[in-house]
Amino acid sequence: MRSRPLLAAATLVSLLACGGPATPPPETGNAIIKTGPNTLAPPPARETWSDSAAPVPVTSDDPTWGDRSAPVTIVLYSDFECPFCSRVETTFAQIRETYGPSKVRIVWKNSPLPFHAHAKPAAEAAMGVFQLSGNEAFWQFHDLAFRNQRDLTEANFEIWAAQSGVPDLGAFKAGLASNRWAEKVDADLANAKAVGVNGTPASFINGKLLSGAQPFEKFKEFIDGELAAVAAAPSKDVYVARAKVNFKAPARDEEGEHEDTKTIWAVPVGNAPTRGPKTAQVTIVEFADFQCPFCKRSEETLKGLEAKYGDKIRFVWKDEPLPFHVRAIPAAVLAREARAQKGDKGFWDVHDKLFASLPKLEDSDLADVAKAAGLDSLKWHAHEKAETYTDGIEADSDLAESLEAHGTPHFFINGRRLVGAQLAANFEAIIDEEIRKADALIAAGTKATAVYDSIIKGGKVGPGVAPPELRTPPPIPANAPSKGAAGAKVVIQEFSDFQCPFCARVEPTLDRLLKRYNGKVRIVWRDRPLPMHPDAPLAAEAAREVLAQKGAAGFWAFHDTLFANQTALGRDELLRYAAAQKVDVTKLTAALDNHTHQATIAAEQAAGDKVNVTGTPAFFVNGYFVNGAQSYSKFRQAVEAALKAK
Repeated sequence: MRSRPLLAAATLVSLLACGGPATPPPETGNAIIKTGPNTLAPPPARETWSDSAAPVPVTSDDPTWGDRSAPVTIVLYSDFECPFCSRVETTFAQIRETYGPSKVRIVWKNSPLPFHAHAKPAAEAAMGVFQLSGNEAFWQFHDLAFRNQRDLTEANFEIWAAQSGVPDLGAFKAGLASNRWAEKVDADLANAKAVGVNGTPASFINGKLLSGAQPFEKFKEFIDGELAAVAAAPSKDVYVARAKVNFKAPARDEEGEHEDTKTIWAVPVGNAPTRGPKTAQVTIVEFADFQCPFCKRSEETLKGLEAKYGDKIRFVWKDEPLPFHVRAIPAAVLAREARAQKGDKGFWDVHDKLFASLPKLEDSDLADVAKAAGLDSLKWHAHEKAETYTDGIEADSDLAESLEAHGTPHFFINGRRLVGAQLAANFEAIIDEEIRKADALIAAGTKATAVYDSIIKGGKVGPGVAPPELRTPPPIPANAPSKGAAGAKVVIQEFSDFQCPFCARVEPTLDRLLKRYNGKVRIVWRDRPLPMHPDAPLAAEAAREVLAQKGAAGFWAFHDTLFANQTALGRDELLRYAAAQKVDVTKLTAALDNHTHQATIAAEQAAGDKVNVTGTPAFFVNGYFVNGAQSYSKFRQAVEAALKAK
């Protein structure tokens, strides 16, 4: 996660994109990628080398991208479960594209944070892939793990290892079971501590520390400075020499975000559902999602805190349904309906039943919950159809965005941030301090009912959702595939790449916008396959041929299939997917052989260049530019602005 001084900086890092400015997003669509065939050959024997003489030592035992003789080496300390690490990956994609392997070398170091339960197992799995199949396989596994950051399970590690080209899955599974690669992860952790890493992501650029999910421009400043400093021809010794000049141990008071619990944020309770008395010394505001497995995991911890502290704690629920959890909003609507019919007690009853039902949250499952809670289903369905609760849910999401509460669960304990499904002891440490603080306020004359407001008064206020950038949109070609209302007032032009993981991640957000603004929004696809994605150009050509044969409906169905199978977009796979959708494969084969649609793709690239699109995904919401796989709140603000514009 971020180090404490970088909380403000993280607000600047708000884009998730391939080849463009950075930020996740975490949070970021994390649907499991379907298994595809192994496409990587067994790895060649790796050259054995060591730059262990550098103050930030690296060796051939570390996963590496780029040439050893590159004049700039970036050592990245990262965590597969950290949303801020996910964000900075976009920046690294742009670094790779901008500088290439002859100028920049990127070295991976594991630094799984203790409160991320799946981070260390994911790191061990990644090291297993690296040891068994080499660098290329590691980076492919790395991409899959970050894309599916909320599904870091052993079963998925095996799927991703197969997709990454591990030839002996038996050896991989045995290695995981025996913790064969734990020693390497532990060594990385010890190294991280030795060089002063206190949070993730942390990047050492030729020994210079750059903490957090910083934008590309900040990395570029460091990299260009080093390129200028290395005047002589690159050599295998350049990294050690430059790192010795640049390295300074970070200040020990620069703690990671998991220890940045001191800042108080002014988090309003508002009209949210609460459990516990208003006289409680401690108020815990939780931003959560009923489909989030980590939120469910936290429930046991919260119940334990309630049992231990009783009336000293008040719990407050705020909705933060993540776009890739498609059943989160229906569940949130049901919980709000329960509150409307039966008050806060009814809300918490349904809240508990929803988490008990998870992962079963389909319509029939919600109906069972409603029946068990004694709700009037006719009223529920009427309010669901009328979207009665949409504004309230979106207001909570906007508040989360303003407070930099990215990802779920996200807690504020008397305004003090605690992120993720953490141990009870981490909650208790803050709660005990806050109880003492509250008792002192009460003893000094503050009414018990005013303690929370007194504590957060003067607390940090989020900057809000930044207004969208105005930029002249490109003209829409007549043959562009689109979906949504033909006469919609708002047209979202989406520059995208079928092999870009961030493009896939944003798709659920776009689907949510189409549903939310039914009849008011149309989405137009614009091709922009990036050079770093070798299968993207042919995939784009294939999709255009499907469009020619099957129209827009066929195109979007094929589009969905390609995004669901991003690691298997070779020619044979494209033909197979097309055949499954009753496309004339003979015509498709001829179109691919003759590059029938290559000119169209080139024209799309040129159109993007003219409006300064540098990465994917990138969007024009009428005249508002949204860069990257941004949050639903940011897209919604752009749509609202476009609807209000004359």
